Amino acid sequence: MKKRFALKLIAACAIAVSATTGFAQDAIKIANIVELSGAGATAGTNFKNGVELAVKEINAAGGVLGKKIQTTTADTQSNPGVAKGLTQKAIDDNVFAIFGPVFSGSIMVSMAESRRAEVPNFTGGEAASITQQGNPYVFRTSFTQDTAMPKVARYMTDVAKLKSIAIIYVNNDFGKGGLDSIKKALANSSTKVVSEISTESGQIDFSAAVLRAKQSNADGIFAYSNEDESARLLRELKKQGWTKPVIGETTLTGQKVIDLAGEAANGAIAHVGLTVDAPIPAVRAFKAKFEDAYKYVSDHNGMKGYSGVYVLKAAIEKAGKLDRKAVAQAMKGLKVSADKYPGALMDTEFDNKGDLDRMSFIVQVKNGKQEVIDTVPPLGSASKGVSKAVPAPAVKK
Repeated sequence: MKKRFALKLIAACAIAVSATTGFAQDAIKIANIVELSGAGATAGTNFKNGVELAVKEINAAGGVLGKKIQTTTADTQSNPGVAKGLTQKAIDDNVFAIFGPVFSGSIMVSMAESRRAEVPNFTGGEAASITQQGNPYVFRTSFTQDTAMPKVARYMTDVAKLKSIAIIYVNNDFGKGGLDSIKKALANSSTKVVSEISTESGQIDFSAAVLRAKQSNADGIFAYSNEDESARLLRELKKQGWTKPVIGETTLTGQKVIDLAGEAANGAIAHVGLTVDAPIPAVRAFKAKFEDAYKYVSDHNGMKGYSGVYVLKAAIEKAGKLDRKAVAQAMKGLKVSADKYPGALMDTEFDNKGDLDRMSFIVQVKNGKQEVIDTVPPLGSASKGVSKAVPAPAVKK
């Protein structure tokens, strides 16, 4: 009896040890849990491709601490419930880290599972609430809305000189979080919100939304929706003869939006945390490599996935060991130098909540392409907000 108990105890201990260290034996296993179908297909596919491109490069250069990275990919179908189930499966498969989902509504649900299992989880989701819950295992590869919105708010007030705006937003976690953040950022400014116009994910007809914006007599529109819907909105604005500024965040001027909206995208302005058209050598190099690998131009989501893997590499090397808890701790206050890790694309700093800060850009669509018209310093720098005194870095050709 005692012998059988002892054997069971030994077996249980062995299982426990393998659960915490098994991933370090052969490879560093990463699960891509992303939107490959449904409303988030564009975002998820770009994110996945960026992750896989970074993994290929890192493995070719010798891996991380002598170990190669191994990836698996699963489609959330843009469904939060599916995302949660896939996260549970990845945990059962003993992955070292999870990348995705990209949609805020999905990561809000699935990150409870990665937190419970103490697995680092990198997301491209931008809803402010993602990192406001004190989850020590979730980290962004993009700005939070609370970081991005003060930057675009300053642009609308100080540069565009808009006295009033109508906000057209998508009625989901992403859109409602953006609405709250931009209103908060504008609260003490001279730019007043005169209309809040809700739209739905997957919406086809934007005629009523545009009509309401016109009837508000706003000086401009702040547009905040997903890629496909943003393109439909821009087309409807052109159809109804809107000539005032249309300003937004990253999704408004993404390449997919430009391709879908055609000429209607010209003139749209957005604050973007990442753009392949940024005048930075590392970014231009990424753009060329991504296009060579996948035969199309990456949007910001591809950059999020790509840079995120290099951030994970930096955190592992800072921890000095393949230990998930140690890596999550190393992410707190992590400063990633683009000189040491060019794949990070820009100097990046993380706070204790998992949010990042770095340089960003104001872009305008001209002749079917993004053009950087201004640079915006990190919020943590001495110079805050949009600054015309900050020149775009020179690009070596």
